[in-house]
Amino acid sequence: MKSPVVKRSIVIAGHKTSISLEDAFWKALKEIAIARGATLSDLVASIDSERQHGNLSSAIRLFVLDHFQSRCTGHMGASAVTAPHAIVGGAPTNPAPREMMLVPPGAAPVMRPE
Repeated sequence: MKSPVVKRSIVIAGHKTSISLEDAFWKALKEIAIARGATLSDLVASIDSERQHGNLSSAIRLFVLDHFQSRCTGHMGASAVTAPHAIVGGAPTNPAPREMMLVPPGAAPVMRPE
């Protein structure tokens, strides 16, 4: 599945800035802003003011990831999301990044052979 990078302009603290994110991150960011009753600009300004280092696009991606991981924690328990390894068939494993995915509760993960 392809998610092209989309560049958009947002006003933060009275200054116009361009942000490049994949479309999926823009959609998720809008969803979070709506849920919080905030504008997209206000949410991005908040993320910008709290970031420790790195560029704004990276800070937004990490914010969105953290938001959805927190939601999953409520459904699966903290250890399922934050554990450094997974237990598969009784043996601990460290999956490669492309094998890691968030699966909605009740859905079965789909593993495709390479």
